[in-house]
Amino acid sequence: MAVETKDTPATGRCLIRNIGRLLTGDLNAPLADSDCILIEDGVIAGFTDEPADHQIDAAGCAVAPGLIDGHCHPVFGDWTPRQNQTGWIEMNVNGGVTSFISAGEVHLPGRPKDAEGVKALAMVAQRCFTNFRAAGAKVIAGAPVPELDFDRDFYVALKDAGIRHIGEIGLGTVAKGPDAARVTAWCRELGIETIMHTGGPSIAGSHLVGSDDVLEAQPDIVSHINGGPTSIPHDDIRALCRHATGALEAVHNGNEKSAIVALEGAMDNDRLADFLIGTDAPAGSGVQPNGMLRMATLLASFGGLPAELAWCCGTGNVANRRGLRQGILAPGRPADLVFMDRPGGSPGDDVLGAMAMGNIPGIAAVMIDGKMRTGRSRSTPPSARVPVI
Repeated sequence: MAVETKDTPATGRCLIRNIGRLLTGDLNAPLADSDCILIEDGVIAGFTDEPADHQIDAAGCAVAPGLIDGHCHPVFGDWTPRQNQTGWIEMNVNGGVTSFISAGEVHLPGRPKDAEGVKALAMVAQRCFTNFRAAGAKVIAGAPVPELDFDRDFYVALKDAGIRHIGEIGLGTVAKGPDAARVTAWCRELGIETIMHTGGPSIAGSHLVGSDDVLEAQPDIVSHINGGPTSIPHDDIRALCRHATGALEAVHNGNEKSAIVALEGAMDNDRLADFLIGTDAPAGSGVQPNGMLRMATLLASFGGLPAELAWCCGTGNVANRRGLRQGILAPGRPADLVFMDRPGGSPGDDVLGAMAMGNIPGIAAVMIDGKMRTGRSRSTPPSARVPVI
């Protein structure tokens, strides 16, 4: 096998002009009053029309930050053993996803559960995805799943190894409130991000995690508050929206009705900035290249959230709560962009109107670090307009 060349950002200056709608990913200012983006060496330089080495005519498409799937389960490379399927990351890029955050590499056949094996798996996954980027995608991997026999020294070793977050509490033997609280306390002290499974068991060996367990542990991320896939009662979701200190995450592979309940709970408690979306894929229900688009569209249609704010739940909100540079269009941020429009035949004047009607966007092109990674998507309906390079 030939040695792979490590992916690097684009070089030079690129001007994107004739943008129809500019979505920023910033909940406080979700739409920008500009029709151009200037990119320099893969980073957004500004929103002014200046000379550049080359231009892209957006042809009236909307441009938005690439989606961040804040809850996925990669293993190695662009392969998932859950369905023995290759190319799932590349197809998700076609669905507008430019970054992925692992919630644990739990689908690896024969996954180790001893301390040394769990640490080694996390390190290998993290290092592999640092070097391997399918279609340019950024995969933040290496999320070890806690087990009851791991002491504080195990988490110290993770920190020393450069591991920045753990996998879902509840996918291993740590699940109930007191045990989970002990782990989150250690991780909080060490600066390691914690996420916690919420809902019924998802795979063999996982556990029911209820609202009382989550509230006792107070993880940084309440993972799939709408179930992964089985939801807790709606009153318990509302209690988490009121009292959980961590971000509230809803996923595609959860209960859709419960996702709307969680959205309403977040808004009732002035916590929309804490509301995140992900897919929880690959999982038993398969690989969903358009899962993030479907979640944003669910919020914009059944949830009644303006589509530009729904997009923030999968971009800027994730970036802010999880410490990422990508996800917001602003000077100095990576040029991870999605060109999109209403799908052909959809009602609505533009992509935002289509999403409000319940139709997912047509992805016209995807850019990561200033490099075009796709043309018109292979996974969405065709966009009404496409950019001209």
